[in-house]
Amino acid sequence: MKSGDQSVMSSEQVDAVMLAAQALVGVAAQAVAEAEDRVTLPQLRVLVLIAGHGRMNLNALASAVDVHPSNASRACDRLVQAGYLSRTESTIDRRNLILELTDDGRELIDELLDHRRTAIAGILEKLSEPRRRALAGAMRSFAQAAGEVPVESAWKLGWRS
Repeated sequence: MKSGDQSVMSSEQVDAVMLAAQALVGVAAQAVAEAEDRVTLPQLRVLVLIAGHGRMNLNALASAVDVHPSNASRACDRLVQAGYLSRTESTIDRRNLILELTDDGRELIDELLDHRRTAIAGILEKLSEPRRRALAGAMRSFAQAAGEVPVESAWKLGWRS
């Protein structure tokens, strides 16, 4: 913990953030549960990563999820068969497979994002406007300190690539 310009943080502050994180994880888990009948959690992670990049090659995906390329390939095969992912050869290097979300894959990710937005809006409605403004500023600062991406990519479910 730093001292100097900043006052020493208290365990109460840490506990408050942990409690808020627990609530946010609950919101995210409920959104993920909406997709359980369509994709597994590892498959959803693949879709989220690809959605964040717009397109990825198979080796970059395998590296991002920390699996062997053959495991990533099998997961992608199932997502291609389900219609959520397209896999094409690169025009530059035929050995390089390019992965992109299909319209159905994008729709699934958008549904998850909409679910999360609706749930979070419902929670925020319980707070006064001044508290919502203060919370939004504090959460933005917290996310920046944690190295998270801008709000347009907030649907990534906390997975950084």
